[in-house]
Amino acid sequence: MQSIYEKYQLKHVINASGRMTMLGVSTPTPEVVERVAYGLNHYFEIKDLVNKTGEFIAELLKVEDAVVVSCASAGIAQAVAAVIVKDDDDLLLNLHSSSKSVPREIILPKGHNVNFGAPVDTMVALGGGKVIEAGFANECNAAQLAAKITPQTAAILYIKSHHTVQKSMLTVSDAAKVAREHQLPLIVDAAAEEDLTAYYQAGADLVIYSGAKAIEGPTSGLVIGKKPYVEWVKRQSQGIGRAMKVGKEGILGLTLAIEQYLTATKETGAEMVNRMNKFIADLNAIPAISAQIVWDAAGRDIARAEISFDEKQIGKTTYQIMSELKQGDTAIYFREYKANEGKVEADIRSVSNEQLDVISERIRLLVKGI
Repeated sequence: MQSIYEKYQLKHVINASGRMTMLGVSTPTPEVVERVAYGLNHYFEIKDLVNKTGEFIAELLKVEDAVVVSCASAGIAQAVAAVIVKDDDDLLLNLHSSSKSVPREIILPKGHNVNFGAPVDTMVALGGGKVIEAGFANECNAAQLAAKITPQTAAILYIKSHHTVQKSMLTVSDAAKVAREHQLPLIVDAAAEEDLTAYYQAGADLVIYSGAKAIEGPTSGLVIGKKPYVEWVKRQSQGIGRAMKVGKEGILGLTLAIEQYLTATKETGAEMVNRMNKFIADLNAIPAISAQIVWDAAGRDIARAEISFDEKQIGKTTYQIMSELKQGDTAIYFREYKANEGKVEADIRSVSNEQLDVISERIRLLVKGI
């Protein structure tokens, strides 16, 4: 039988970049795939499905309430809309055109106003909000956050991500304390984070996760939090959430994926290091290449291989090398955030040992003859 790759003339991919949207994020378990298929082939009262699965997930996580959304980005937009609209039926239907004077400002540490594949600011704007930056690109403390609060403030938003500035930034707990002192909700975007309860326990009112990253579910998102706020998020299905609706298959698939995630044995950082030892040694044996173990910048238990290229000796920039590795029948993708420094990282969570050998061999052939 002709494969999907052959039928549509698609490239095979070795994903050493991590759980990235541009590569399809992750691969769910066979049980989750089966649950998705079940959802596709049966009918439900969608409101009932949303509420009952939300209650089930909330019980699993020991939080007040939860709702499955289409993705983490949609979760940001709908969470922002929720804290602006609340129970206002007219504003629900006229969020962007209404001239009602309601708080719409969303305070965000300046170093958190990043582009994660799309700008955080755009997601806030989709939700009817306006970003107000606090602090500086390399610093934001509780006092700087609080100084931006006015009667027009609707919420505080905190982005927990490797994309954001890590140094000299207040913690989620710090932000929660400021929010409580000023009777404001705290929204935390924790899209790729692995702990599904830490930020809720730290005081966040709404926490948003990607369903397809650490959880390895279908394309979806999860919003957990205090019941009144989650109810306001659900109401957005009649507002901006209509354009972001998640299908019955996504709801059922993510619900099972969360259940499995909480009991699954995950590969530890130490195990990743053991698996990378030969890979690191193979890379270090290649002229003009050096490699070492590095740890996730956002503090997760993820070990990666940092690969450095001697661009002068190779005669190519790291960007050119990355482009060449994406050519051919099999494209190899790395984390390229430091390519301007001549470095990339290999995230091996979705890479087999055999594929690690393919990667090192492709790099060896690329610099052969220097």
